[in-house]
Amino acid sequence: MQELLVDFITSLDGYASGDGWPGFWGLEGPEFLAWLGEQPAVTYLMGANTYRLMSGFAAGEVPAGQDDFRAEEAESVDQLTRATKVVFSASLEDPLTWANSTLVGGDAVDAVRAMKNDGSGLLSTIGSLSLSRSLLRAGLVDRFRVVMFPVITGATGAERIYDGYPDVALDMVDSRTFDGRIQLVEYRPRVLDRPPLDTNG
Repeated sequence: MQELLVDFITSLDGYASGDGWPGFWGLEGPEFLAWLGEQPAVTYLMGANTYRLMSGFAAGEVPAGQDDFRAEEAESVDQLTRATKVVFSASLEDPLTWANSTLVGGDAVDAVRAMKNDGSGLLSTIGSLSLSRSLLRAGLVDRFRVVMFPVITGATGAERIYDGYPDVALDMVDSRTFDGRIQLVEYRPRVLDRPPLDTNG
C-alpha cells in the first residue's frame, strides 16, 4: 500500500505564501536545502491551480516581483519536472504539457484511495490546499508534515492553509530544526468527529 504525505511549507501564522516575499520567504539555509535534496522519490499530487503555477515556472515564468529565479528555486522546479505528477482537474485538458504529468478528471478522493491500495511507495501533495483538505477529511492521509519559517505575515500573507479544516488530533512522529531557525514537525493525523472533551451528548 502506498503512504500519503500532506506536506506544507508555511509562515508561523499558517500562510502558504506572502505578497512581495520571495520563495521560502528568503530564509532557506544550507541545512534546509540539503534536506530538500535528500528527499526520496515520490509521486506528487496536485490540483489545477498548483499545476498552472508550477508548470508555468517550469516553462520559464518568473514569480511576480522577481527578475529571475534564484539557483535554489530553479533546482526545485527542475526536480519537480523530473518527478511523477498526478493532476486532479475538471478544467484542464489532455495532453498536459508539463513532463511526467498525468491528468485525472474524476473524483480525487476515490482516485487517491485506489492509488494507495494498488501501489507501493510514497504519494505527496504539493500546495493544493483544497485537495489536501479533501484527502485529510476522507481519512487518507498517513503523515502530515509542516516546515515553518520564522516569519509572521499578518499584513501580506496569502493562502491561509487551515481554513475549512476539520478538527484533527496530531501525534508527533518527527521534528527537526534547520539552520537554527526553520522548524519541521511531522505528525500522524486523526480526524475528530468532535473535540475530545466534548461531553454534550
